Amino acid sequence: MIKGLKICGVSDTKTLDYILNHPYPPKFIGFITNYKKSKRYVEYKNLKNLLNVDKNQSNFVSVLVSPTNELLEKIKDLNFDYYQLYDVDPVRTMEIKEKYKIKIISALTISTKKDVDRYKNYLGISDIILFDSKGYHKSESFDHDLLEQVPNEINKMIAGNIQIDDIPDFKNKNFIIDLSGSIENNEGKKDIYKIDELLKLFAKHET
Repeated sequence: MIKGLKICGVSDTKTLDYILNHPYPPKFIGFITNYKKSKRYVEYKNLKNLLNVDKNQSNFVSVLVSPTNELLEKIKDLNFDYYQLYDVDPVRTMEIKEKYKIKIISALTISTKKDVDRYKNYLGISDIILFDSKGYHKSESFDHDLLEQVPNEINKMIAGNIQIDDIPDFKNKNFIIDLSGSIENNEGKKDIYKIDELLKLFAKHET
């Protein structure tokens, strides 16, 4: 069964308000906090204002790539429920989790089975393991069959160029589905109509 939905890369108030007030809001909403190469990056001042809302049923996720101590101190009081960490080893992950009393999504970028097996290093530390492509800010895919040996009891999230039409294919998979690029227009901005389509479709297949 599909365990949840994450819409990532939200960067403006209009889009966020629409998502939060939708009849079928996602379980997670992600914000690019420190990766400036991404077109979805939100500067701290804007992020602070953006997050000053009632989250309703959704969890707010700070997407972080190798965050510095200085940055973590800066964002510690923002309205986040999870830190999604890229390029952070297990020891550092545990330090962040314990210091900031925050739930952790450990993001692993996948090309091979060896990449997948790194999830074992985060067991007992991370609340969710995200299996993503190597693209970071680009929408790239990887072979999802590589995840077949990951135990069902692992709380798994999957990303990497997933399209709206792919949602029914995950009906019998116990993943949290993470989308970003597929719900944007040709200018790279979040598309309200695509988001509506996604949330309505997801509601039909969530169990």
